[in-house]
Amino acid sequence: MAWAVKHRGWHLQIKAPKQRGRISCLQTRRSRPVETHRGFYLRWPIFWVTEEFPTVREIGIIQIFMSYQTVQPPVGGKVTIENGKIHCPDNPVIPFIRGDGTGSDIWAASERVFNAAVEKAYGARRRISWFEVFAGETAKQKFDTWLPDDTVQAFKEFLVGIKGPLTTPVGGGIRSLNVALRQLLDLYVCLRPVQWFRGVPSPVRHPEKVNMVIFRENTEDIYAGIEFRPGSPEAQKFLNILQNEFPKEFAKVRFGTENATKGFLSFEPAMGRTEVEVGIGIKPVSRLGSNRLVAAAIRYAIEAKRKSVTLVHKGNIMKFTEGAFRDWGYELADTQFKDQTYSWARWEKTKAAQGEKAANDELKAAQAEGKIIVKDAIADITLQQILTRPDDFDVIATLNLNGDYLSDALAAQVGGIGIAPGGNINYHTGHAIFEATHGTAPKYANLDRVNPGSVVLSGEMMLRHLGWTEAADLIIRGLNGAITSKRVTYDFARLMEGATEIKCSEFGDNIIAHM
Repeated sequence: MAWAVKHRGWHLQIKAPKQRGRISCLQTRRSRPVETHRGFYLRWPIFWVTEEFPTVREIGIIQIFMSYQTVQPPVGGKVTIENGKIHCPDNPVIPFIRGDGTGSDIWAASERVFNAAVEKAYGARRRISWFEVFAGETAKQKFDTWLPDDTVQAFKEFLVGIKGPLTTPVGGGIRSLNVALRQLLDLYVCLRPVQWFRGVPSPVRHPEKVNMVIFRENTEDIYAGIEFRPGSPEAQKFLNILQNEFPKEFAKVRFGTENATKGFLSFEPAMGRTEVEVGIGIKPVSRLGSNRLVAAAIRYAIEAKRKSVTLVHKGNIMKFTEGAFRDWGYELADTQFKDQTYSWARWEKTKAAQGEKAANDELKAAQAEGKIIVKDAIADITLQQILTRPDDFDVIATLNLNGDYLSDALAAQVGGIGIAPGGNINYHTGHAIFEATHGTAPKYANLDRVNPGSVVLSGEMMLRHLGWTEAADLIIRGLNGAITSKRVTYDFARLMEGATEIKCSEFGDNIIAHM
């Protein structure tokens, strides 16, 4: 007995054993992935309970596999998540995108590093089945689309993947392929660890004090992409709604009417036109979006035995978005994580009720107990203090735009975004894409010259995320050794005294040699 079904891109084939009697109940239980010559399948044992023999269960099989149009996955297992814990088989299928511009050179060096680390750590017991998918310029040339459905589906199905730098399309369509992937997969955390490797040239005196992990919200804030083009009918419609329904707020739009534009142009006519041209952007910030980001940061801090989580915001100006983010973060810390944290909000309450000395004593007791201190900082002063007082910061949780500024500013202190890794993660569904944090640098494309460190370290993050910590540790050891040897790519060589410039591919080999 067998059935074949296709539903939403899934092909299902159900096979049952020969039996007597009518089926009265169907029960399933998941089993390990199965490899076949046609690709990747999942198998479920099927327990058939018949009316004639209600206590006898016979086993059949259900096979499920994805349908791809332009690419085919290799033989391998599938990463899964259960109760928030990642389960990785010994031969996981990992989708990857080489990237545009310098992406091809970088990926070639990085893949060799990953494979060497896995082989050195586990021998033949483990290996990665790399599954190439496409996005950006390569996808546009091959399939006439910047982001093929197969690419999105591969990251959905296999949960964890990695990508190089991608070109942002100019003009209409997708604003950013990176942002599109984050939003399509609801990768709400942009994880950016920032640390200094000894020997890396830095513009600051004490780069060794920079050791922070940024949790940047990925799906809300102005990066949600809710914008209306200046002078468009949509923008004018929004302005009309604002004028009619919220006149007090509309009055704050400086040049929202022709009278306002004409008034200024009477001073300097060459500055513009009399038509109303106001771009509109919407900044959504929700309680749930904020809470899941802050919860991820606190859980990380607890697990990694960090000292503090700082909520970075601009709540002194944007009170109901950035300010709400801070307030919700404190509320979450003081309720869901009250036994593991101590917040500045709690300190303020104790101070108001019992005085400052009592509040300070309470804070010191919490620190002595090893609790995570949850505090906050205004975004602009934070950009100054990460330079002047970097050891005051440990884990940072912040909204999208602030996180973008902070992560790149911090990367500059430890060698630049050329070696800054990043990961985009949904800790509930298990989806994660690790990525280069730098651009495509097209003028260096195919010259085998650029630093592969960003993708190498993003792969290290990915291996650690999968639980392959031994391989991840080897990459860190190899990179430290390669930098100490002073045989480095041009970006480091030009700033390091006595350094020898080597190619991107040779730097990958140097990392492997120092594992």
